[in-house]
Amino acid sequence: MAVLAAPVVAAVLLLTWAAYGEAQYVLYKDATKPVEARVTDLLARMTLAEKIGQMTQIERQVASPQVLKDYFIGSLLSGGGSVPRKQATAAEWVSMVSDFQKGSLSTRLGIPMIYGIDAVHGHNNVYGATIFPHNVALGATRQAALLSPRFAKLLPFFTNREIRFCLMFLSRDPNLVKRIGAATALEVRATGIQYAFAPCIAVCRDPRWGRCYESYSEDHRIVQAMTELIPGLQGDVPANFTSGMPYVAGKNNVAACAKHFVGDGGTQNGVNEDNTIIDRRGLMTIHMPAYLNALQKGVSTVMISYSSWNGIKMHANHDLVTRYLKDRLNFKGFTISDWEGIDRITTPAGSNYSYSVQAGVLAGIDMIMVPNNYQSFISILTSHVNNGIIPMSRIDDAVTRILRVKFTMGLFENPMPDSSMADQLGKKEHRDLAREAVRKSLVLLKNGKTSDKPMLPLSKKAPKILVAGSHADNLGYQCGGWTIEWQGDTGRITVGMTILDAVKAAVDPSTTVVFAENPDADFVKNGGFSYAIVVVGEHPYTETKGDSLNLTIPDPGPSTVATVCGAVQCATVLISGRPVVVQPFLGAMDALVAAWLPGTEGQGVTDVLFGDYGFTGKLPRTWFKSVDQLPMNYGDAHYDPLFPLGFGLTTQPRTY
Repeated sequence: MAVLAAPVVAAVLLLTWAAYGEAQYVLYKDATKPVEARVTDLLARMTLAEKIGQMTQIERQVASPQVLKDYFIGSLLSGGGSVPRKQATAAEWVSMVSDFQKGSLSTRLGIPMIYGIDAVHGHNNVYGATIFPHNVALGATRQAALLSPRFAKLLPFFTNREIRFCLMFLSRDPNLVKRIGAATALEVRATGIQYAFAPCIAVCRDPRWGRCYESYSEDHRIVQAMTELIPGLQGDVPANFTSGMPYVAGKNNVAACAKHFVGDGGTQNGVNEDNTIIDRRGLMTIHMPAYLNALQKGVSTVMISYSSWNGIKMHANHDLVTRYLKDRLNFKGFTISDWEGIDRITTPAGSNYSYSVQAGVLAGIDMIMVPNNYQSFISILTSHVNNGIIPMSRIDDAVTRILRVKFTMGLFENPMPDSSMADQLGKKEHRDLAREAVRKSLVLLKNGKTSDKPMLPLSKKAPKILVAGSHADNLGYQCGGWTIEWQGDTGRITVGMTILDAVKAAVDPSTTVVFAENPDADFVKNGGFSYAIVVVGEHPYTETKGDSLNLTIPDPGPSTVATVCGAVQCATVLISGRPVVVQPFLGAMDALVAAWLPGTEGQGVTDVLFGDYGFTGKLPRTWFKSVDQLPMNYGDAHYDPLFPLGFGLTTQPRTY
């Protein structure tokens, strides 16, 4: 056997090690390389099956680690009410997400999946999470700085119109919304989830729409201000940031989703998922502006609307999704369909799924929220590509965007949940923030039957008070839709404090608090009550189930108001996702408070009712006299409201 000289051996070993090292080095796994270089490298390694898998989002109930591995699934979601088990802990959520992620990481290329959830007013699917007020309430909040004496000194230098503009639009509290976004991100991460389908930046132009409470306001300027939820969720973009690029600061943040693109709040008669009839200028000046703000703040994803614009389904609208959002506005994150959104391109939904896949993907939708029949979707899309119906360039564009978001947010470096964050769920500091949001969002519509005899704030030391109404001791009603279940629910559905609980906690120990949900007149008249607090309103609803042509308070709310307020001095607290018919009952009430859908922290209501804080909230929407006036928005020629946009009485904190 021949013996090689030492220099030859060394050379062979060097060549072997070099080859071995080259084989081991994978650029896309190198966190020191630029995101775009990593995306390009990974995309070049992917098969068509792996690419289409990345474009597929499926519901957790049809998923398993093996499914994620076999089909290269790029994303999972929990639909409303879809949980590991009822009242699952943060640890159980983390365990579930971890198991799914292990399936993704076991694939040939090890591309992590991204898990999405509707965290639209806190981490609202999860038991024990902090439930913040819904968006309509946050649109009513007001910045303290513009209530200051320094601001008041400047008023003589403005015209009445300019003053009104400042009070209505500039005095909202986007910083509060940003802090809510940051708290929500922590609670979402506490369960191992990295992606929130929020914020909804719809401009609701008709309160008959069942999603109006998901909209901050009828005025796009208020909605634009409230896009501060995005840096709350994702973190602040760096200096010299390029608008349209996705951005997530780190593993304590989540990818955000601006939705629903575009015009979802403008459908005719407020019918959910219907047709928004408006010219291009109207679309661009009312419904589009908040998307420009969202892109400037680095929003990672944009969800497409079920609705149509002048008869063209948004899920099939190439002009707006690709030519405008992607090309003109330079959006570089990924677009995502709504739940079975491409199915609804056809009427009836799903009647030509092959066409729906073709139309949706060619319109520019990058990730499809399938969410259940993923095998059919993957098969059809694969066939369309192989047959030249959908070009590979469109697939590559979609996958490039999805990978860009995943690399940008550090998902390749930190794919697994962090179990140490479990204590963020329902954290006291977050509940305190939610309580602050509640008290800032309350709008005082009436205070006393005459202006010189206000009823509020209430005395904590009254001998005996009555609390009445269907919503006084019902946490589910207080939170509204998108809470624990998709449509919301009734009763003690999660951890929190009802308004009745809060009243009992607020009053003096010597005060007797009597609760009667729907008392009769004799009981009220003969009860010896100093005053009554009546809490009534809408029952929970979500999406189409919330569409309403009459906008009346459900029974027995009106009769409870009439009975109680006809017998004793009463303050009515209205729990609703929008303005409702109140004019017929207004005369009987001594005070009326719009509390919207306040969430789990009922003490925020009593903080203001009893005068620990003053009322400061301003209407984010026009309050109509009659539904016959609708749609009616600020600036309309026929504007004749019961209470105008920006209205809200104020009180001073009580000194004890």
